[in-house]
Amino acid sequence: MKRNSIYLIIFACAMLVTSCTTTEPLKKSEAYKNMYSEKPLTVLLMAPINRSTNVDAKQYFHSTLALPLANNGFYVIPPFLSMEILQKESAYDSEMFLNAPLTKFGEVFGADAALFTIIHKWNKSYSHVIVEVEYILKSTKTNEILYSRHGVVDYNTAVTTKAGGIAGLIADLALTALNTATTKYVDVARKCNGYTFTDIPAGKYSPSYNLDGENNAGDKTFRVNLQ
Repeated sequence: MKRNSIYLIIFACAMLVTSCTTTEPLKKSEAYKNMYSEKPLTVLLMAPINRSTNVDAKQYFHSTLALPLANNGFYVIPPFLSMEILQKESAYDSEMFLNAPLTKFGEVFGADAALFTIIHKWNKSYSHVIVEVEYILKSTKTNEILYSRHGVVDYNTAVTTKAGGIAGLIADLALTALNTATTKYVDVARKCNGYTFTDIPAGKYSPSYNLDGENNAGDKTFRVNLQ
């Protein structure tokens, strides 16, 4: 009986030590090692894969992907030009190519990497727009995943007048409902993409190129509240 008690104490201590252990964040050079070895420069934006109930989400996301990538030092093939070619070549359905060889896209567009985005959710509630998106940047040379993140962005549309009392509460409710109804989806997409790509290793045209490998990488799976 005494021996069993000792084992229980030892087990409890071990569990306590394990629960208190903190995991050191990965450096970018570890989390995205393929980015540093392949050094992609030119990025092709594939048509987003829309699995949400919002039929327009695909368009919003595609139109807001180029700027944050360009700001991080990459050359992005002009989206309207690339989309036109993809449609003509029956390559508008990106899901067909997500797990297929991408060498043809490299040859046709001169792209080093292709960016796939999967929109899993795009819901609007009373005071929130909640978007769940997965980002996968793949090499057109090796088909390896160079960069990936999966995030849930909660875009807060609540409005507070600070008027106080019943009248103030009614005003807050009314203004929040109006703000949510008139929130531009493109603004939500822009915020979501901007936040996600703050973590991507810098491209050749950025002053941070090849200098950010020791920076801590963000979580591959994240949830964030934005306004």
